[in-house]
Amino acid sequence: MVTLKFSQRQIWLSPLLALTLSLTACGGSQTTAPSGEQSQTPATGGGQSVSLTGAGASFPAPLYQRWFSEYNKQNPNVQISYQSVGSGAGVEQFTQGTVDFGASDVAMTDEEIAQVERGVVLLPMTAGSIVLGYNLPDVQGLKLSRQLYTDILLGKITKWNDPAIAQINPDLQLPDQNITVVYRSDGSGTTGVFTKHLSEISPEWKEKVGEGKTVSWPTGIGAKGNEGVTAQILQTEGSIGYIEYGYAEQQDIPVASLENKSGNYIEPTPESAAKTLEAVTLPENLRAFIADPDGADSYPIVSYTWIMAYQQYDANKGQAFKDVINWALTEGQNYSEELGYVPLPEPVVQKVEAALETIKVQ
Repeated sequence: MVTLKFSQRQIWLSPLLALTLSLTACGGSQTTAPSGEQSQTPATGGGQSVSLTGAGASFPAPLYQRWFSEYNKQNPNVQISYQSVGSGAGVEQFTQGTVDFGASDVAMTDEEIAQVERGVVLLPMTAGSIVLGYNLPDVQGLKLSRQLYTDILLGKITKWNDPAIAQINPDLQLPDQNITVVYRSDGSGTTGVFTKHLSEISPEWKEKVGEGKTVSWPTGIGAKGNEGVTAQILQTEGSIGYIEYGYAEQQDIPVASLENKSGNYIEPTPESAAKTLEAVTLPENLRAFIADPDGADSYPIVSYTWIMAYQQYDANKGQAFKDVINWALTEGQNYSEELGYVPLPEPVVQKVEAALETIKVQ
């Protein structure tokens, strides 16, 4: 049954598993210029053709794919290619200057920013929950306390019918089956956010494993990208792994309700993630780390995700980039909820727009 479930969903996963989300401008024959506009340049609406390349986080990749597709439909002169390679590789490529923009689920540090000669502007673009998705046929509504999910990830709890899990899930028929943890094998902002949370709530995790884009996992199997972890969960009965909420939502993967700081078990939804953001004030430098949010209704693992822009661009690419980001901050936010992301609160949008204006176009 699990194999059939996976094959039915390969259509959604395949473009993401390819790790390249590229959009090509429409040909001139597909676009009719409005009356009165010059049409010497095919399919540009009177403007100059521009290509932008980006790379980084897989966490927001489905939303970025949708944004760039919709923007390209409205502006066929702008071609945008985004590679979902993970936050670690995204920061590296951005620092080396091999892309026009990068993307990361962990905001760049002062030390990382100092290595970028062209300067850096960090732009939070959306937010979402990191969830624990699992593959247990006929088991829905799993609850995991903070101690439980930490112990599972530490390899201390190895069976699904362990008494500690059964005690807080008395109505579930938990199988006598081994637990397989699935984790990110690549440098990952999702891992960075997730392990920061684990280090915040568990002194044992902080001492034995710690936090970062890459860590030495005590147990389990690795997979590349949110895409790879999603695929591995789907094809491995008894597995549990951490992925962005939208991936679980698109694939109908059951997710655990997690105990928050207030002691309440919260199901991950866009609404519960929004409650988390309400409890956090984004500072002027637009870098916020939500390790363990307050609030009775807050879901405990939520992160902003950032596009990394340069402080300076040439006129052609710079204006195109700023136009794309302005569109994503306004009209583009309307696509967030259907893909499982949280639209930015208006005060945050205003701060990001102000930061975008500081980018110099020469």
